[in-house]
Amino acid sequence: MPTRILPAVGDADAVRSLITLLSQLPDAEPLPPVGDSTQLVDTLARLAAESVDELPEVVIVHERIGPVPALELVREVALRFPAVGVILVTTDASPGLFSAAMDSGARGLVTLPLGYEELAHRVQAVAQWSVGVRRHLGHGGDVFTGAGGTVVTVCGAKGGVGTTLTAVQLALAAQASGRPTALVDMDLQTGDVASYLDVQFRRSVVDLAAISDISPRVLADAVFRHDTGVALLLAPGEGERGEEVTDRAARQIISALRSRYEVVVVDCGAQLGGAGAAAVEMADTALLVTTPDVVAVRGAKRAVRMWDRLQIRKAEETTLVVNRHSRGTEIQPALIQKITGTALAATTVPAHFKELQAAVDAGRVHALDPKGTVRQALWALAGELGLVKAPETAVVRRGARARGGDRGAVGFRRRRE
Repeated sequence: MPTRILPAVGDADAVRSLITLLSQLPDAEPLPPVGDSTQLVDTLARLAAESVDELPEVVIVHERIGPVPALELVREVALRFPAVGVILVTTDASPGLFSAAMDSGARGLVTLPLGYEELAHRVQAVAQWSVGVRRHLGHGGDVFTGAGGTVVTVCGAKGGVGTTLTAVQLALAAQASGRPTALVDMDLQTGDVASYLDVQFRRSVVDLAAISDISPRVLADAVFRHDTGVALLLAPGEGERGEEVTDRAARQIISALRSRYEVVVVDCGAQLGGAGAAAVEMADTALLVTTPDVVAVRGAKRAVRMWDRLQIRKAEETTLVVNRHSRGTEIQPALIQKITGTALAATTVPAHFKELQAAVDAGRVHALDPKGTVRQALWALAGELGLVKAPETAVVRRGARARGGDRGAVGFRRRRE
């Protein structure tokens, strides 16, 4: 059986050199190379969704891969796709780097310039290890799902568009359907998840920032278990401490949460720093919440363009959610989609703030009326995104259709009646 090898190399000359050598290896099947970290993770996730047997046995990561640093990328691949063996290609053969690569989850290290004998020996050893792991797992998707938990980031086009409310309700809907869910407040300076849920806390995301290896016990000590069952990892009470959460720390924290929870919802707020950018880049689904007004739509367009320039996420890979929608507004969702170039959620959230005001003021947005149109729309959005289990999704959608559909039209029908 041929050994499938997926090179992740950003440099064109290095790609040609590596492919040439790989093509000479016995029983080797080099796959089309990927040019950056995002393409690598997306490719592996797509293959894992089909079957673990579709994943390559070996992934070769070049030290100059970007935008995610090579060691961070190795760690993420090792956590999300544990049956894939990762080899790091680097010019640094020092014991320190070797130790760091092994700690990140690499199965081997090859030095530059590449040599046939060293590469062949390392690929063969790693491929044998990968085959052994898959044999131990029984080749079954029921035993190994590959991609780990689902990560959803929620960002705002500007402040006050309903980002936190959306994130909280998505997490509540997922948890209520029986999926273990974590809600992370990555709005590090002005995060309000704790206020929305009226919780007092001692630990925050900052307590995990300086820990290089986040064990399940350390993670359990940092999260706050809400009465609804949602695990909360909150923003620091002192906003200035948010700077302690670097992009590297954010990647490690989200990877640790992803390995323990089926759904991880991250509230990134409206101001995107390094930690929030890392979260958006790692996310399976990135939501951008806006309201149907000129200022918010301009903010959404500005955010999408910035993400594209920084190679965080492409516009078409971002899903736009329209909050406070009504049929009477001049700016409709289709126009916003055309302006921003993003994907558009089929579910819109109606403009019924009276349903929310008492719950928001009391810090009990988890106790919104299940019959309320805003809550119904947000839980329907969770179903649309696949965050709830199938039976629960069907129930939510049937209820939404009975009251006017998934597009938040229930409020308008009631007013007409």
